[in-house]
Amino acid sequence: MGNCIPVSASIVENQTSLDLSELLGLDTDMAMAMNNFSYEDVYESFSDYDAVPCHNHYCAYFQRLAPTFLAITCAAAALGTGALLLALAKRPHAWGWPQSRGLVAQLAVGTGLFATLLPLLAVSIGQGWRLGTVPCKLTHLLWHWSLFAQGLLVGTSSFCTAWARWDSQSQRLAAAVWGWALLLAVPAALSSGTVAASGVSCIQRSVDVLSPAYLLHLALCLCLFLLLPAALVVATVAVPQLRAGWEPGIVVSWLFLLLWAPYGMGLAVDFLLQARLLQPSCGTFQHFDFVLGLSQGLGVLHCCLVPAALLALRLCQPRAAAGGSG
Repeated sequence: MGNCIPVSASIVENQTSLDLSELLGLDTDMAMAMNNFSYEDVYESFSDYDAVPCHNHYCAYFQRLAPTFLAITCAAAALGTGALLLALAKRPHAWGWPQSRGLVAQLAVGTGLFATLLPLLAVSIGQGWRLGTVPCKLTHLLWHWSLFAQGLLVGTSSFCTAWARWDSQSQRLAAAVWGWALLLAVPAALSSGTVAASGVSCIQRSVDVLSPAYLLHLALCLCLFLLLPAALVVATVAVPQLRAGWEPGIVVSWLFLLLWAPYGMGLAVDFLLQARLLQPSCGTFQHFDFVLGLSQGLGVLHCCLVPAALLALRLCQPRAAAGGSG
């Protein structure tokens, strides 16, 4: 969440600069925090870099707040997903399009898979990553497999009635969705890895920002978090047939995309800064980490908010129907 990588105490004391490519764009869900660090003076046009090191205070907040935030989110996600699965088992015939039983069950599996990784991330923030490079890559693979699967489920369910019943057609579609999601998550695994500073951290981008693996991963994330929501909104407004078949329940599925859209924007800006397509200042670096961290934290909340919203929608619909019939 944000850009944070641990550095040794000697680096902080000597105010030795770090490479911007090592600091920007790193997924810090598994990063240990530091008290302070300074950015490298790579932009010669900024005199403030020459005079005073550009200090970033985000990591201190991240180290203090992130483990608690992840633990609370994981507990809420476990309760919400468990309640949702129980409702699916107890009242299987109460779920219809657009929130059909097969679709909701898969969304619950996706949020559950995502939430199971949160305790591991919370521990690694405070104690460092001790499992090695391969488990680090596997963790990012599972993390993004969950995200891409949920995004594809939301996209296919918005205007397609294939999920209305659980038959051979919907089963083939489910296999295709999860297979494609796993394939799309491979670049995330290839671009992630461990980095050693004062300790070992598992970060999202352990490769160069212009490496093929990271560029492909970035493009896929932008398609999921930005282009897909935009396409769904434009299609709803522009196509009369789709607009006529629109259901209010579809918005609940879109909650996943709404929560992750700010992070998609943050990734786009992050890339522009790293590629030096935007001219940054010291203040930009000092504040951008907070914005990126908050946007990713907002996206993480989907694993507890989406199951709760799906369950609340289903519980409220019978009451609404009863009130209308009366």
